[in-house]
Amino acid sequence: MKNLFSALLVLTFLLAGKACMCREKNDIETLGLKQAQSLQIVCSPELHNISSVWANGFGSLQPELKIELSCQPIDTPLVKGFLYLSSGQSDLYAGPAWKIAIGHSLVVPVTSSKNPFLNEIKKLGLTASQFAAILTGKTNWHELIDGAASVQVQCFIVDNKDVEDKVATFTKTGPGSFNAIKIKSAGELISRIGQNQNSIGFCTLTDVLNAGKNGFLDQINIIPVDKNRNGRIDSFENIYSKPEALTRGAWIGKYPRELCGGIYALSVEKPTNQAALDFMAYVTVNGQDSMKNAGYSILSSAEKTANMLLLTGPVPESQPPAAPTLSTIGLILIISFAILAVFIFLFFRYKPVFSSGIESDDIEITMALKENTIAAPKGLLYDKTHTWLFMEQDGMVKIGVDDFLKHVAGEITQLKMLPSGEKIRKGEKILAIVNNGKQLNIYSPVSGFIRKLNSLFAENPASINTLPYTAGWVYEIEPVNWERETGYMFMFEKYAVWIKDEFSRLKDFLAMSASTNRAVYQQIVLHDGGELKDNVLAGLSPEVWEDFQTHFIDTSK
Repeated sequence: MKNLFSALLVLTFLLAGKACMCREKNDIETLGLKQAQSLQIVCSPELHNISSVWANGFGSLQPELKIELSCQPIDTPLVKGFLYLSSGQSDLYAGPAWKIAIGHSLVVPVTSSKNPFLNEIKKLGLTASQFAAILTGKTNWHELIDGAASVQVQCFIVDNKDVEDKVATFTKTGPGSFNAIKIKSAGELISRIGQNQNSIGFCTLTDVLNAGKNGFLDQINIIPVDKNRNGRIDSFENIYSKPEALTRGAWIGKYPRELCGGIYALSVEKPTNQAALDFMAYVTVNGQDSMKNAGYSILSSAEKTANMLLLTGPVPESQPPAAPTLSTIGLILIISFAILAVFIFLFFRYKPVFSSGIESDDIEITMALKENTIAAPKGLLYDKTHTWLFMEQDGMVKIGVDDFLKHVAGEITQLKMLPSGEKIRKGEKILAIVNNGKQLNIYSPVSGFIRKLNSLFAENPASINTLPYTAGWVYEIEPVNWERETGYMFMFEKYAVWIKDEFSRLKDFLAMSASTNRAVYQQIVLHDGGELKDNVLAGLSPEVWEDFQTHFIDTSK
């Protein structure tokens, strides 16, 4: 029997090898065309460095691909077959364009590190209306900062239409009304501000990063924006200490949206060149670290998913997939036969071992739920009710469910929400999250009046599973006792410590339930230090959910 199987295996692999050689010979022309494929990339000047990083990184994965990268002014017509990269200025390209966002850029107001009023500026920040006054007229520092000297503020702005448009939108002015001095290059603007300690300027975040991209240039400081116009920069608004904090703050909505822009990949129409699609997929996934290191804001997980769906969509009707050839079908049959022969041989050879081993029901490969899997952006307030809060500039507070509870409950299929106008008190039931009929009640972290519900969840409640913190809010509430009730909430650092205790409590709860329910025991991955299975409650019974409500959620409100 053994000799028979050995001869069968040898014959099978010889046939498979022969088929592969024939296939390679038949498809050599197609392979040659694919290897000779080229990629033409054109970037706007400010993106040349990061575009080079992307091109080199992608090229290392495609050594046979010829990549040509060049810079070009943005007011020239698009050429079919070329891929264009631009930072927020896609509307300036001539001709219709297909585009996707591959990142985000920021426009920032800056001043000299030697500004005599710098400490007060950092404490108070400046509002959009104050920036408008500086841009459009002659303004003195004493009009902006109490106790400051009567010294005129000189204003500079980099000569870049995208920057001018963003600043104009933010300040509700027109570029034509600017009294600011336009500076040709960002380097010259930084130099002028460094020399004039009473000046401010507007440029992009990438213009003011140091050589390591982990801090700002020594001669300048970012001017904090008093987004909620309350006359001070609150602790949860202080996102200006380093580039990473600023870009992260912008991503979660702590920075004015008007000063944020997109970085786009464009073409005349959706590329049919597979290399172009693969390159944009590379930038969407692998290229985000380079984006972050260059001082730009990265894509959210939802944006990445949308990009990949767009880039890997169905093949156009004009290019139907080729029908399988006879050689392809023959190759598949031969390989399938080889696999079947190997399986039969191994089954008879090692059958005693299989019959005495661990049964398949005892083995489960699963994702573990760990502390580092919980998303918790800085700049938000967190409550023991497993909710998060963020105050908008108009004083309204947005409330959502934290990532810990989403991971524990699993996919949320329904939200039971209160109506707009409802008066709520801290500690009262405000929401119920439902997973296939099993629900958990969530309690309000503050008192006030519900003024708005997130309309996205009315149409698609399940979208709360994928939306980031900013877009994933459930209610917008007008608070009535904000300062007192927020005194017991957590900022990021304390929340990170507290969430460790919550993991311990969760394990204790599951250990208690495991003594009476074997299904609960299976949610603990004991082979790796007692880690928990992700979506730990999803597969458990309604009775366990009720226990979790009583012994875990209710004890924290």
